[in-house]
Amino acid sequence: MKAVLIDDEPHNLSNLKSLLATYCPQIEVCAVAKNAEEGKKALYKYQPDLLFLDIQMPQQDGFELLRSLTEYDFEVIFVTAYDQYAIKAMRFSAVDYLLKPVAISELQVAVERAIKQRELKIQNQQIGYLMKWLTSQAQKEELQIALSTLQETRFVKTSEIIRCESSNNYTTFFLNEGTTLVVSKPIYEYDDLLSSHGFLRCHQSHLVNKSFIKSWKKEYGDFLQLADGSQVPVSRGKKDTIKRALNL
Repeated sequence: MKAVLIDDEPHNLSNLKSLLATYCPQIEVCAVAKNAEEGKKALYKYQPDLLFLDIQMPQQDGFELLRSLTEYDFEVIFVTAYDQYAIKAMRFSAVDYLLKPVAISELQVAVERAIKQRELKIQNQQIGYLMKWLTSQAQKEELQIALSTLQETRFVKTSEIIRCESSNNYTTFFLNEGTTLVVSKPIYEYDDLLSSHGFLRCHQSHLVNKSFIKSWKKEYGDFLQLADGSQVPVSRGKKDTIKRALNL
């Protein structure tokens, strides 16, 4: 796979290029760029399969660079210092990112995932969605989340999710249209993403959309009755938190 690296700090470019040469020999770095303008020229010239992109850059940041493109015919791995807003955007969009300093094992996993995605030979839908997510947040539109299953990546409004249920490292999403989606990520990742959008972690294995809660049943334990007819347990440790959230 041909790769382009874009970062405004030369030592970061040098370090990443060295790590790729040593630990990811399947990647050929065809160009490096120190800013978005140089990077855009490199993308048009080399038509890479993979882009390693820093977000925080002067003049034009990584998101703005991507927004200026009309197509995303390459995979993207963001390489960035910690930025809560940027990381939330990337996690909602199911795109890969690496935190500086880059860990070798995480780099290898992200590269392998990019190779598998590239084999599908399709437009990078996650990056397109990331751009839409950033725009919708700026305009205060309804939030959507990217859910990657084995067959597809679905973009779902948070208002369409009734509940989430975990099984080991998998999370099943139950949607109000009656369908389910199984995603290979643990439920705590979605708890972190959705807790500020009306979702309550009522049990170690369950996350529910507050707007779908119909009642609290207390027969044979504590359960939340949801709009789809399902009942979700409330654990003893979460009981007080859920009561406060429901003003009980």
